[in-house]
Amino acid sequence: MLDQTMTASQSSVSQRMHAVQTPVIPTVAALIAANPGTISLGQGIAHYPPPKQVNDALANFYQQVGVHSYKAVTGTASLKEKITQKLADDNGVDVPPERIVVTAGANMAFNNALLAIADADDDIILLTPYYFNHEMAITMANCRTVVVPTDENYQPDVAAISAAITPKTKAVVTVSPNNPTGAVYAAEALNAINKLCADHGIYHISDETYEYFTYDGARHVTPLSFEDAADHTISIYSLSKAYGFASWRIGYMVIPETLIPAVEKIQDTILICPPVVSQVAAEAALAVGRAYCTPYVEAYAEVRKLVLDELASIPDIVTVPRPDGAFYCFLKVNLPLAPMDLCQRLIEQASVAVIPGDTFGTSGCYVRISYGALEHADVGEGIGRLVTGLREIAASV
Repeated sequence: MLDQTMTASQSSVSQRMHAVQTPVIPTVAALIAANPGTISLGQGIAHYPPPKQVNDALANFYQQVGVHSYKAVTGTASLKEKITQKLADDNGVDVPPERIVVTAGANMAFNNALLAIADADDDIILLTPYYFNHEMAITMANCRTVVVPTDENYQPDVAAISAAITPKTKAVVTVSPNNPTGAVYAAEALNAINKLCADHGIYHISDETYEYFTYDGARHVTPLSFEDAADHTISIYSLSKAYGFASWRIGYMVIPETLIPAVEKIQDTILICPPVVSQVAAEAALAVGRAYCTPYVEAYAEVRKLVLDELASIPDIVTVPRPDGAFYCFLKVNLPLAPMDLCQRLIEQASVAVIPGDTFGTSGCYVRISYGALEHADVGEGIGRLVTGLREIAASV
């Protein structure tokens, strides 16, 4: 009887969800919880809080008339005006508010884009290592992920992308600055990918969540700024990292005019409207602007140097292509271990957590480390534990 109940229960879950990878962050979090004292170099969040002006804006929130009613499906007019100004000031692009859709985070923006442009069995090109939630979303939509490897420095291979495009392809996805590698894609490569998409009549989906996090002269460039990009470019942004805003779930997307009706349908069905309280907070954050994030990025630059210097002490164990953006390093570990096995050993033996690389679409022993969630001293301790742990594990295998 028990077996029959289990079978019926299992059969009630859709086949496409069986195909979706299990989110790795909760899995690693459970290991951390079972090993008290572990320093996490895992989840990619910013350690700092939102600007004080956000608190001030929220203090007046309940005094405003109508804040508990539904608002516009694509975001309030006042927030979209702030975003329009931000795009002009920071990204050098002139975008009318009608092409801006405020979302519950960048992940929702990606899902909006996917549902608007693709049908079941269509292909979406991801560059490996990819952001795992993008691959998960593609699977959930009954589409097919086509992976194209980046080069040895995690930069796009435009020729390989071109060769991967077929009549089933609907979009090429780029993430720059990149999660999980920290690579900042060259403007020339992004422009070539954007033109490639235009030539084939497909979309370029550009995830620009980490746009402000660049180092050593690297520069983020939005594909929206390229000539004739407006009709086939979907750019995705987030406030989560720049403004310490992760739990507020506010992002936005800039879309071609032709996609507006489809995205409105999707957003009205799933969300009805972005949370109004979060939109009020977002307005206050954008009023402060990029200047709020700048000193934190400067501090991250120092932490990044510490991380790279420490990892350089074990060149026989790890290979680290230089990360010029975001707050990640993606390490190739020269050990005969499965990534999850290595991660578990590091937690249990060295009290430091990282994320296994196979969740990002790589084969071999890779891990991602994040230096965004911790203060300088904690990152220093964590990276010290990581280096020591890798040395000890290398000596034992």
